[in-house]
Amino acid sequence: MSELSRRAFLAASGLAVVARSSLVIPSSAWAAPKTGVAAPAFAASATTGKAVSLADQRGKIVVLEWTNHECPYVRKHYESGNMQALQKEATGQGVVWLTVISSAPGTQGFVSAGEAEQLTATRHAAPTAVLLDPTGAVGKMYGATNTPHMYVIDKVGTLMYAGAIDDRPTTRRSDVQGAQNYVREALQAVASGQPVKTPVTRAYGCTVKYV
Repeated sequence: MSELSRRAFLAASGLAVVARSSLVIPSSAWAAPKTGVAAPAFAASATTGKAVSLADQRGKIVVLEWTNHECPYVRKHYESGNMQALQKEATGQGVVWLTVISSAPGTQGFVSAGEAEQLTATRHAAPTAVLLDPTGAVGKMYGATNTPHMYVIDKVGTLMYAGAIDDRPTTRRSDVQGAQNYVREALQAVASGQPVKTPVTRAYGCTVKYV
């Protein structure tokens, strides 16, 4: 094989690996909101059928968690109990935790309202509500590219954190222990009125399965 052919083969192989991978390169199709400014306003239907809006949460700290139950990165945090522990810790302190599903119909992670509620029950998850975003409108509004992709909004509606749940971008459950949890740190800073030390990180995980 000539050097040129070998390079072409390696390039094609690399692209194939990327295509098969669950990891995502952030999309430029929409711009992610900036931290330190007002979080994008939205309203979406919860699995209960009730409409939930960001405006209704005024006066409370809010966490947005993009999820896809079939994603191995999401499974890492749920199967280890890490996500549920963080949800319970946060909601126990009065934080509103909204889990958002932006998978389009027919794609990985798409679920009906009933299926989503069953997942919440069987995984012993503890969000305030699970929001269904099958058109991807809310996800694109926030520039959510991965699952999990996490956001923290303060009591006056300012986006204070956007990015990964922690600093261990792997699917290994054992990596949860000892990881730097960016979301917990952001919540602690916001609750105490302090600036978030690391307001933006690169989210890792599976691509959000938009239309």
